[in-house]
Formats: sequence, C-alpha cells, structure tokens
Amino acid sequence: MAKRTAVKNKPVDGINPRQPCPCGSGKRYKACHGAAGGAADVIVSRPFEGLAAEAELIALREFVPSATAKLPVKDAAREVVLATVLPMAAAGLVRGDGTAFVGLQVQVRSGDLSRDLARAVQWALTAETGDALAVVGPDTGEQPGRLQDLLDTGAALNPELHTDFAWWLPPETEPSGDVALSLERANAAILPTERLDAPGVRAAYWVDAGDKAHLRWVRPEPEEQLLAALARLSVRGELDLGDGSRYAGSFRAHGLLVPVWDLDRELHSSEWAPGAEALGKRLDDALAGLDAEPLTEAERRSRDGLRGRQITLR
Repeated sequence: MAKRTAVKNKPVDGINPRQPCPCGSGKRYKACHGAAGGAADVIVSRPFEGLAAEAELIALREFVPSATAKLPVKDAAREVVLATVLPMAAAGLVRGDGTAFVGLQVQVRSGDLSRDLARAVQWALTAETGDALAVVGPDTGEQPGRLQDLLDTGAALNPELHTDFAWWLPPETEPSGDVALSLERANAAILPTERLDAPGVRAAYWVDAGDKAHLRWVRPEPEEQLLAALARLSVRGELDLGDGSRYAGSFRAHGLLVPVWDLDRELHSSEWAPGAEALGKRLDDALAGLDAEPLTEAERRSRDGLRGRQITLR
C-alpha cells in the first residue's frame, strides 16, 4: 500500500483538506491529521514489535480482505474484535447487537499504527451500541500510548476469514438501501483468500488473484537473516513449495519481510500446506546454520539478487 501525500486542495484518502477533520477536533483536515511534518507524521517503521501477533497484524492490515479476530485486551470489561476493514473504513464501530469492532484498514492514520489502534480500542471499550468512530482523535496523553500497553503481548492472534462482509451486520439481519449497496460493492472487491493451516506456519495466506494464485508469508525474522536463509535455499534449489510453485520476490511491510510465491491456481489452498510446512523447516534449519557456516560466494550473489526484487509498503 503506497504512502499517499496531499496535493494542495486535492482530496487525500477521500477527504478534502479544507473540510473539518473526521477526528472531531474542529480543525480543518490539512491542519490536523492531514498536516505535513507534524508529530502525527513521524513514521514508526515497526509498529507491532514486541507482540506475538505482529506478523498476523501485518497480514490483516496489508492484504487480507475480510477477517476478524478477538483481541487479547488485558483486564477488559468488554470483548473487542479486530477487523480488517469496517464500513467507510472506520476506525471503530459498535454493531447493533453490541459487538465492538476496531478496524485496521482505515481511511486516515498517523505514522504509528500501534498508537492509533490503542486509541480505537480505548474508544471501543466504552462506546455505545450504534456508535461509530471515523478516525482516532489526537493524542491527549490520557490513554495508554500504544497497543503493546493494552494487549497480552504473548498472546497469538487467530483470525477468522470471511468470504464476504456480512459480519458488518448482526446475525439474521437483512441489509437494505445504502447498506445493501455498500455491502455489494465491498463483497465484489474481495479476492478469494485462505490462511494456511500447518504446524509451524503462521501468517501465511493463499490468494486467488485470477490468472494465478499467490502465497504471502509474513516472516518474523530480521530482514538480513531471512534474506541470507532464502538465498541459501535458492542456491540449493529448495526455495519452493513443490511442483507448480515459484518464488516471486518479497515486500517489506511495517518492519518485516513478506516473501511471495506464485502458485498453480488449479490446486486447492489446502494442498499447499504440506509444502509450506516443509519449506518452513528448511528455512529454520538455514537460519540456525548461518552463524556456523557463512554464505558462499554463490549464496551472496543470490542474496543480492533477492534483495533487488523487493518493494516497500507504507
């Protein structure tokens, strides 16, 4: 997701800079969340560092279309559900049945996603049924600073993937009017996506992009170590998930590297789970052996080639 910047008097993320900021501060957007060079624009390159759920949070933020997961909020009087995206890309929503949601893929954000989510969670803990939070407000210094302050940092995240956005509404609720139209448009944009379920495989997602399928796997290792391990496997001819797969490259997202493989879309997503498990074991072995056995010249050339096939998402 490329970083978007404001052009004078042109909308950014669907908001006119001259209009009031959706956060409710009373300022114009260009003087509040849209301000250039302000504190809100200081980029935290690895916002979810220190959370066991870091890789899953990045996947849900960047490329999973429709998913929800219960957040492990410490000492919470109310359950808060994390969502990939909410109606109108809102930061928070309390559904008609009282279920409280916070959104990851939002219309406006600061440079620290962890701080934004912490404020949205704080809002969700006390918001009333039917309330919605368009964007998080400015930092008042009264709330916990970041998501790491609110969550059980050692807890894993177990997302539930959905084939549509029907969960925006309470169960047994039939959409109508503008709500039905909004749901129809959102559902039409979803690419079929599945989370691979295999021992040792976390934050790995299969997606059917139409002409081919892909596996996107958010890895927790430091980038240079992971690149070295990938290069070692590449030289050995072991950087794949089996027949019908090919390593395509990688992208950086919020401080971690996300390797990507092209896959034969004729195979069901579950058929790639054994290959992902085996590849994960080969990667672990390669990572463990880096200190004892430095890269060879061929492996260094391979690492440089892999590095050249990277992009960065912000």
